[in-house]
Amino acid sequence: MIIILDIKGMVYVLFEVLYYLILARIILSFFPVNPYGNPVLINIVQFVRQITEPLLAPFRSLVPPLRMGAGYLDLSPILAIIVLFILRNVLLRLL
Repeated sequence: MIIILDIKGMVYVLFEVLYYLILARIILSFFPVNPYGNPVLINIVQFVRQITEPLLAPFRSLVPPLRMGAGYLDLSPILAIIVLFILRNVLLRLL
């Protein structure tokens, strides 16, 4: 069975995938990854980081991570999700 998506559907799916990848990166940031541990897990974490870093880097330069006690609070994923949501809605209205 062949599923044919229209342009609006493809734009919607693309932005949903980006949203879930950023969400996965947020969740993965709470757990340390042992570089000598499970290679499959390491590859998944590296993949998520490689895909999301080009999206998050511009926002990180606008809003640097905030120092919170012993660690940092990175607000760039939240800002990226908000901008992606707005951009998705604008694109879907234009199509």
